[in-house]
Amino acid sequence: MGTTKSQIFTNRQNRLAHILKVLGHPARIAILEYIGEINGCICTDLITEIGLAQATISQHLKELKSIGLIKGSIEGKKVCYCIDTIRWHEVQGEINPFFSKINSCYSAC
Repeated sequence: MGTTKSQIFTNRQNRLAHILKVLGHPARIAILEYIGEINGCICTDLITEIGLAQATISQHLKELKSIGLIKGSIEGKKVCYCIDTIRWHEVQGEINPFFSKINSCYSAC
């Protein structure tokens, strides 16, 4: 597979592609939904709820943290994860216009 020539795309296109790539795994969607429903959790909660190994959950959490959608706070020996609501709204602000633009083009066809 060839390399992506990211330099030929706009910063917005590269940012959006990265966000959607991170969101493009069902385990990460499940993690976000679970954390959002209970307003925070620890990794062991996710292991029990989702049914993946601790190392796998940790890797998915790392990816979600890389785009800032979740943040963690230390509680004793555990890290409690929650949705970073400010970043969540920023991401929505990047994704929604993309879908709106495509919807308006689609309705013209």
